[in-house]
Amino acid sequence: MSMAASPSAGGATTPPPTEPEIPKRRNAELVLLGGALVLGMFAYANLGEAAAGKLPGNFWTMGLMFGAVLLIAHLAVRWLAPYADPLLLPIAAALNGIGLVLISRLDPYNIANGLAPKAGAAGQQAMFSVLGVVVVIVVLFFVRDHKVLQRYAYLSALAGLLLIALPAVLPASMSEVNGARSWIKFAGLSIQPAEFGKLLMVSFFAAYLHAKRDTLALASRKVLGIYIPRGRDMGPLIVCWAFAMLVLIRETDLGVSLMFFGAFVIMLYLATERASWLIFGVLLFVGGAALVAMTFSHVQVRFDNWLNPFGSVNGNSRQTAQSLYAFANGGLFGTGLDQGYPYLVGFANNADYIMDTVGEELGLVGLAALLIGYALFVARGLKTALLVRDPYGKLFASGLAVTFALQVFITAGGVMRVIPLTGLPMPFLAYGGSALLANWILVALLIRISDAARRPLPPALPLTAPPNLLDPRAPGNGNNGGRLYGQDKAART
Repeated sequence: MSMAASPSAGGATTPPPTEPEIPKRRNAELVLLGGALVLGMFAYANLGEAAAGKLPGNFWTMGLMFGAVLLIAHLAVRWLAPYADPLLLPIAAALNGIGLVLISRLDPYNIANGLAPKAGAAGQQAMFSVLGVVVVIVVLFFVRDHKVLQRYAYLSALAGLLLIALPAVLPASMSEVNGARSWIKFAGLSIQPAEFGKLLMVSFFAAYLHAKRDTLALASRKVLGIYIPRGRDMGPLIVCWAFAMLVLIRETDLGVSLMFFGAFVIMLYLATERASWLIFGVLLFVGGAALVAMTFSHVQVRFDNWLNPFGSVNGNSRQTAQSLYAFANGGLFGTGLDQGYPYLVGFANNADYIMDTVGEELGLVGLAALLIGYALFVARGLKTALLVRDPYGKLFASGLAVTFALQVFITAGGVMRVIPLTGLPMPFLAYGGSALLANWILVALLIRISDAARRPLPPALPLTAPPNLLDPRAPGNGNNGGRLYGQDKAART
């Protein structure tokens, strides 16, 4: 007898057991957003006390504005993605707030030396931060199901490749900044299109690898315990490698090249579970980058600065040497905000060198806390990939998390001399509207996927159904006979 339909003493049936409701965790998100606000405002107050012995003049205005923006973002997530991961938005908000404080700290020197607008870079970055939250709301409103993006996979690939390659075909006057041709400059504005191109390419990679997973997972033979892919399946890897090398040669941008190719190789490994793809990918990129460095002088300069940072402290390797001095000066606990000399590095609020400010003025402890925040964000992205049910969503979420992790590693590794310097912006931390908006879009996409991952499934169809639903000849089911399927079969027998 079924427990769901067992009779009670009074002849009534007991209701079927209900599954526990999945918590939405929106209140937890609100509390964490309050913590992110307190962290940012405490750092801003500390900066004002160190610089002038009092709170900054716009302290309360900035606090109210920042708090209102975070509250609006929370309400939008509560409305549009109620089951989303409660940590994604607070972590991004905390990193963005710390970035605004660091840019404010560097503004006086940069304004005095013409490296920032007279109104300061922090004001512009705050404006882009508000715009980033608006973009999150827009993405959540229009993209109600992440699987819709799978339909536009090849259109995304075309647009992504155009955005990444466009600076290479423009004149240097419209695309070159500090030796790297990765910008589009017009009408007083500058855009880094690769920041948006990477998101489009991750969507394409997820759709393509989902469709070709079984083919790419096939192996021809096993050598030294490693399954070697078939030669005919190496085509996509070779094409991505060739495009990455062209970006490295033409745009002098090792960061974009490494991030583009690295994201594809790691997603290829996640889709096929073949370690051989990782091995081939690493060998191809390292060999190609070494060959390019020996052939093209502008790439060789970056490798020389990496191998010998103190060889020309007044020339090409000056920034690399000053960066290492800044980390050494910070020690364990740092000199304190506004008590160090990170501005001596030059362009310290841009791209990867903003890490010097963290290392010198917040020390190893502050730097470790920052990297833990990044690691936690990546971990939540990967957890979303594990929980989401559709294969495209799994690859898309893991691709977004991997791309974010690669950008953090490439940026921090370049400053700390683990790898050659690349020039990629540190996510949420460095000055730059393009990178900030692209990272907020990444947050919005992960929020949307995590909402789908944690949302409860619709109630399943019952295992048994009324007979008239099982009989195709019952009234309303295409036949006017009116007899049940069992009765009809018995009559025929």
